[in-house]
Amino acid sequence: MVDMIDAIPEADTVRVAWLLVISACATTSAGPRRFTPTDRSAVQAVLDGQAAAWNRGDLEAYMTGYAKTDALVFTSGGKVRQGWQTAFDHYQKRYGSDRAAMGKLVFEVLRIDALGGDAAVVLGNWILTESPADGRGVFSVVFERRPEGWRIVHDHTSLTPP
Repeated sequence: MVDMIDAIPEADTVRVAWLLVISACATTSAGPRRFTPTDRSAVQAVLDGQAAAWNRGDLEAYMTGYAKTDALVFTSGGKVRQGWQTAFDHYQKRYGSDRAAMGKLVFEVLRIDALGGDAAVVLGNWILTESPADGRGVFSVVFERRPEGWRIVHDHTSLTPP
């Protein structure tokens, strides 16, 4: 039996070799990124960090969970706010003068669902106690994998009626 490479002229042999290398790389590449258990833990850690920051009255640290971008969408109280700075200013206006009034925040995560390898949506409940603004409700947030880590890019929060 004749070896196929021996039957190919020398100049073509180099081209065939490169094609084989390229083909091998394409078939052995990792493919699209996947949402892993480590990603799930990282998303949960962002929410845990936000709750801890809130509970110590640290609005700046709380806001690190959000993507610092003008494209951030924050919906609550029947209003839609756009942009990280707008959301931060809202929190500063409402809680900045009396951090003790922020109370205690708890997030109960019900689900973390991947939206491809670089995004996830989280559904949960929020509970605020020990505050003049005590309440509870539902939230859904969209996370995006960004250079600085997992960050919220869309937040929709609703209040459960009394």
